[in-house]
Amino acid sequence: MTAATWDLMIGALLILMALSGTLLKTLPISAAALYMGLGFAVGPGGFNLVKLGIKADAALIETITEVAVLVSLFAVGLRLRIRRQVSSWVQPVLLATLGMVITIALMTLAGLALHLTLAAALLMAAILAPTDPVLASDVQVKHENDQDDLRFGLTAEGGLNDGAAFPFVMLALGLAGAHGMSTAGLGTAGLRWLGLDVVWAIGGGLALGWTCGAAFTRLVLFLQAEKKQALGMESFLALGLIALTYGIALHASVYGFLAVFVAGLSMRNVERAVEAEAAHARTAPMPPRAKVVAVAQAKTADDMTRDVLAFAKELEKFVELAAMLLIGCLLRAEMLTLKNVLIAAFLIVVARPVAIYIATLGGRWTASQRRLGAWFGIRGVGSIYYLAYASTHGAPSSEIGAIGSTVLVTVALSVVVHGISATPLMSIYQAATQRRH
Repeated sequence: MTAATWDLMIGALLILMALSGTLLKTLPISAAALYMGLGFAVGPGGFNLVKLGIKADAALIETITEVAVLVSLFAVGLRLRIRRQVSSWVQPVLLATLGMVITIALMTLAGLALHLTLAAALLMAAILAPTDPVLASDVQVKHENDQDDLRFGLTAEGGLNDGAAFPFVMLALGLAGAHGMSTAGLGTAGLRWLGLDVVWAIGGGLALGWTCGAAFTRLVLFLQAEKKQALGMESFLALGLIALTYGIALHASVYGFLAVFVAGLSMRNVERAVEAEAAHARTAPMPPRAKVVAVAQAKTADDMTRDVLAFAKELEKFVELAAMLLIGCLLRAEMLTLKNVLIAAFLIVVARPVAIYIATLGGRWTASQRRLGAWFGIRGVGSIYYLAYASTHGAPSSEIGAIGSTVLVTVALSVVVHGISATPLMSIYQAATQRRH
């Protein structure tokens, strides 16, 4: 295409993105589904204006989806205020661990039933296991003080399980002998995989993210409130925090997705801690200077997190547009086979509900929350990232082709059915919740 055509397309897309919030209120379709449809139209499945392939362009796809997931995970972390009660976190952690493991087990069995090898079936299951933080805005918390257990649980699950799926992707690559890995490289009885890819990478990601988020926020507050350094541009400092945290995570061989999500959580937690310090300072006997600094830090923390979150939300819209156009360009009509549709349907109506009902057994969710949680497990950009990651890290080309078509069909169906149902179902749920209160 000529430069003029590209300019025309990009301008039209940006205007469409700006107007989509109003336009889609009258249509039974989500913005993600609309962008995906446009991507399909300009890709090889439509007018063939943009040519992309999951194997030929794996490195580019990995980079675009990686950025999209990182931005969204950080924004999700900022949306969630740390709840002090441990019980509030039990359900999200169970969803992101036990629920995901059950999903992977069931999807692996489905892959084996369709005559995939164990490594290929496990890789497909691990790629499809995480729910998507980029596309789940309709079911996420509405603001930092949102106390709804369902929205909090689904939001936290989306933040946690993108990182928690990585060990199973690595296990599948090891079983396939990809990128110099082998079953021997997994260690005796998988102990090397368990120690490095599970314990170290997850634990290190959590610790690194918390440390980076807290240190960054405290530094900015110190410079602004005590040293009178009006830095400004906190939004770009947040981008720096994402990049810095992710870069350190990669060098330390810990999960960067998890670290960036926790960095957002930690930033929000510092804001809450500073507010508590300011409230204490107003009543406690202390030097006037200390009171002034504490109150100034609280205001700065509140302003900064609001500015950063607003910027992250705007950036999320751009990465959603780019990611869904990309997914649409990768789709082909011939991918819509009976096998791929069956796997997608099995994930949506069997594996996800079974996993959620088991993971929430005896928990604090009500019956209606369990039903909605079982339905809302949208798959999207994270799955495409893992697919591209597997392709660039030595997964057999023949398996990537087969798995790729399955993943793309599953994501497309999930985006459509969950996108159509999210707004009306959540509106009904919200109305029922308000009536009970």
